[in-house]
Amino acid sequence: MARSTITLRQSIGAVAALLAFGGPAVAAGIEDFYKNRNVTLAIGYSVGGGYDAYARLLGRYIGKHIPGNPSIIPEQMAGAGSLRAANFIYSVAAKDGSVFGTFSRSMGISPLVDKAEFDSRKFTWLGSVTDDNTICVTSSASPIRTWDDFLDKPSTFGGEGAGSDPDIWALLYKNVFGAKLRLVSGYPGTNDTVLAMERGEVDGLCGISWSTVKTRHPEWLSNHTANFIVQEALQKEPEIAAVPLATDLVKTPEQLQIIKLLLVSQAMARPFAAPPDIPAERKAALLAAFDATMKDADFLAEAKKLSFDVRPVDAAAIDKMLAEVYATPKDVIARATKAISSEGQ
Repeated sequence: MARSTITLRQSIGAVAALLAFGGPAVAAGIEDFYKNRNVTLAIGYSVGGGYDAYARLLGRYIGKHIPGNPSIIPEQMAGAGSLRAANFIYSVAAKDGSVFGTFSRSMGISPLVDKAEFDSRKFTWLGSVTDDNTICVTSSASPIRTWDDFLDKPSTFGGEGAGSDPDIWALLYKNVFGAKLRLVSGYPGTNDTVLAMERGEVDGLCGISWSTVKTRHPEWLSNHTANFIVQEALQKEPEIAAVPLATDLVKTPEQLQIIKLLLVSQAMARPFAAPPDIPAERKAALLAAFDATMKDADFLAEAKKLSFDVRPVDAAAIDKMLAEVYATPKDVIARATKAISSEGQ
């Protein structure tokens, strides 16, 4: 899927949207609302993982681009593979523009293929900091070192809860490809699952972001202390070009349909959203602030220092992707739902 880029025209359009709601008077009202206010940044995972790191990076800069310059207060809301945070933002959080947050990229399709009880099209999407690939990784001590090992040898993989990337991809490989794995779910976040892998509690995990590998675990590459089994992406990461793509391993058209549906989430790898139905002028202010942060020189400099990818995907692109996903034929969705079912675990 083509990578979206924030343009000057889009930023100008967001500002124009503010003015359309009443010009300077409305702009002043927005500033009055946010001035001296704390804005909650709900983070659907525990401290130390990739989602947490991206959220805190954004939180350090987005406040200065919101009229009134509110303080951005990160709040961990781990649970159920970030479904807890998604449900909070969708149904519980104040719908006044004072709350936004981040959760698993897979939450966009979770209502279709899992048990999430919301319509992901109705979130107030702000955008994604980047797109990304995910991979399956095992510890160097694990006997699971290649795709063939993955299929032929019993293994245990860590998960975070229904609808999270590690659970979705592990179950897909088990139910569709026949991998002899057992899924142990319930870890609060990727960092916790990696620690379990390093302690030998599990062989590894699937659905970990390549950006997280590069920024949090560079020693896996430099010291060869991990095995990369398969890439969940449409295009290979050059640094691990020898690792196969899941799409290259399919045996049937049905397998390819399922994988392509699940890969939609890779294009919104680090998503941020506010609740549905917030006031239009505050929605416009948050969208403009997110877009401005993606071009903020200080934000970009820190991201580069941290080796974080910044390839922004704007809100309009996410809205379009989700509209297309929700139009997926029901039979394909049914097959995908069965493929990532935990029944029989």
